Amino acid sequence: MWGSAHQGAPLNCPPIFRVSTLTASGGSSLVPKVCEVSRFQRATGADGEHAAALELFFDLVFVFAVTQVSHLLLDHLTWEGVGQSVLVLLVIWWAWNYTTWVTNELDPESNAVRLLLIALMLASLLMAVAIPKAFGDRALLFAGSYVAIQVGRHAFLTFAAGERGSLERQRAGQILTWFVASGVFWIAGALADGSTRTLLWLVALLIDYGAPLVLYWVPGRRLSASTWNVQTSHFAERFQLFVIIALGESIVITGATTSDLALDGPRVAALAVAFGTTAAMWWMYFTYAARMAERRLELAENRTALARDGYTYLHAVMVAGVIVSAVGDELVIAHPSDELPGAEVAAVVAGPAIYLLAHVLFRLRMAGTLSRKRLAGAVACAALGGVGTQVSGLLLAGAVLAVLIAVIASEQVAAARRAARGELTPMEKLEASAAGS
Repeated sequence: MWGSAHQGAPLNCPPIFRVSTLTASGGSSLVPKVCEVSRFQRATGADGEHAAALELFFDLVFVFAVTQVSHLLLDHLTWEGVGQSVLVLLVIWWAWNYTTWVTNELDPESNAVRLLLIALMLASLLMAVAIPKAFGDRALLFAGSYVAIQVGRHAFLTFAAGERGSLERQRAGQILTWFVASGVFWIAGALADGSTRTLLWLVALLIDYGAPLVLYWVPGRRLSASTWNVQTSHFAERFQLFVIIALGESIVITGATTSDLALDGPRVAALAVAFGTTAAMWWMYFTYAARMAERRLELAENRTALARDGYTYLHAVMVAGVIVSAVGDELVIAHPSDELPGAEVAAVVAGPAIYLLAHVLFRLRMAGTLSRKRLAGAVACAALGGVGTQVSGLLLAGAVLAVLIAVIASEQVAAARRAARGELTPMEKLEASAAGS
């Protein structure tokens, strides 16, 4: 999944640097080894890097891609449609995620890196364009674009980044091997039809998502988690920005739906509730979870494993919750005064429930503690589905928003009580623990 390796650097060399030997003539080493920035690498080893303008530009394609996934689910509210939407989302996420791991260590000011990202951006746009008919006559465009993204990126790293024979190239080559293997199934699935296509694509997806768990093992070659360097502030910020992309897509889809319909009291109220739900999701992530998780990642002994589990895998669940919630919001805005059928009720309650459950799992992985309030909120949202077909869509959406507000309020009250007792905040406890270790 990741870009370049850092292993065996001398003392006093930041981990972003690698060891190299330098001579005036470029021949065999006659002078001591020094720290040198690897080709196309960021020139700093300290945390504090932020997303570059090029990375924000790259993300624009995924705003469109997330919208395409929402529309795919909205147009196919069946179990088959849900399965297809999940598969497409996982593909989109994996393409973005790998690029984020790579750019966490590459220099965005390098012309070669800029050209690479622009090429990946074009391929991502083609992939997004194919989403509505990814399981139809645009299957080859969808799968082919995805394979081109993954194979192309790591072919660049394997044959252009670092020096020949370096650990950077070796590791990129192992990752490339896995992408080539899964690519065979992606392309074969695109050329097949029906259930055969689905089966082949599921095998390909299993290879892609399983590869990081075994550290891209190939016979005779092993990698360890220590060969990756995660620049915490930049890395966490990139995933936070994708959450913003998903939340922004919710606002776009609800605003666009409302603007195409006649405005009356119930519809305006439905829009307000949809916006409130999106705002509540933003509050839950950025008020507390994002900062705590970033700090825990920075202090972790094994950043690679924690970043992989908490961000690479669990943020996909979080984004899925936001997308499903946006679909539910659009359905309520379209029919605020009607009783919704079962499939539409499921979308309204499942989105926030999945989002809250993702937060529970995220905290469990990052901190090792259980968020009982958010777990209770997820259960409450799911329980509302049992009565959802008996009330109007607006009332159901309002009840879901009330659950989210109750979770936020309960956390704020708990924080105020801790402060009144003179107890340290969770962040202060974390900092105190770090200072004492």
